[in-house]
Amino acid sequence: MKLSKNTMNTSRPILAASLLIGSLFTNAQVVLEAQGNNSTYADINAILAPDGNVVEVPDCGHESFGDHIDEVFDNMLDKYVFRFYAHRDEDDDRCKNFDRQRTEIKTYDKSPDNLLGLVGEEVEYKWLFKLSSNFRPSSKFTHLHQIKAVGGSQDAMPLITLTARKGSPDKLELRYAAALDQSTIHEINLNDLKGEWVRATEVITYGEAGKGKYTINITRLSDDSVLMNYTNNALRMWKTDADFQRPKWGIYRSLLDASSLQDEEVLFADISITELTTISVPKLNEATYTVYPNPANTRLNLDKAIITDFEKYTLAVIYGKVLTTGDVSRSIDVSSLPHGVYIMQLVNSQNATSVTKKILIQ
Repeated sequence: MKLSKNTMNTSRPILAASLLIGSLFTNAQVVLEAQGNNSTYADINAILAPDGNVVEVPDCGHESFGDHIDEVFDNMLDKYVFRFYAHRDEDDDRCKNFDRQRTEIKTYDKSPDNLLGLVGEEVEYKWLFKLSSNFRPSSKFTHLHQIKAVGGSQDAMPLITLTARKGSPDKLELRYAAALDQSTIHEINLNDLKGEWVRATEVITYGEAGKGKYTINITRLSDDSVLMNYTNNALRMWKTDADFQRPKWGIYRSLLDASSLQDEEVLFADISITELTTISVPKLNEATYTVYPNPANTRLNLDKAIITDFEKYTLAVIYGKVLTTGDVSRSIDVSSLPHGVYIMQLVNSQNATSVTKKILIQ
């Protein structure tokens, strides 16, 4: 199967994303939905990392094709969805590795804090995905989803991986690595997924041995059949000295068994990250600390008590999107920020305390 832009809908739908806040800086849900625009990469980044780039694609080595993630209208879901391409002969891993191919999105250190998994947090990841009816995996690896550490001595090996693997029959494997050795802890027949929209729900309690928990459920939308259901409340769900854990979605496959592969497109929709429980940060008395002038125009001044008690500040618009963050200082330049209502959070990481202040910029 040869994929070509000439035979596909090349309109680029817009990304619609909603950030739903239960209470500011705590239980938050981020949802990615495609709805019809021609700036898919920029729109994904605007939600998963407003100041960064979460898109990992092989465009550099296959420029004639164009973007390897776009959006198409799906008749079954009656909505736009994300389409991830992988071409057997033309694609590689971002012109860095040539024995594999990668078309993925992720969160990382430039993503908002609520999109990064920390020790003690319980996080739910949900998404829809669809493989073609003649999808062909490698006998090596064809990853569709990973939970991966950033930082530490074990971050080269994903904590959790959903990978399709060629066999008799083909399998969808759930693989786990507490450290650097990975093994399959559950598997299902891949044919049960092919040509069908399925919903995956994954709930993780991030923690060391004895405190980590993991659950995944995959259900076929057409008949609500449960295809995968796995729970383990005694897993180590952390990597040694990791800064955080983060999710990845897409198609990432080995070329060491290229003869088994073909050009593929994998569809994803309704990708969400929800903090079910977060690390508690004690609150101090807001009245003790003064930020002025308020309303502000060009600069915010912080009183001596703030300088003494706090290290970092964050300014977020009222619906939760962080616009700026930095070290606490006597005066902060806000002249470049749009007019509106902001929440300033002041944090002392040493004793895990914080206060929030409501700020008007005009």
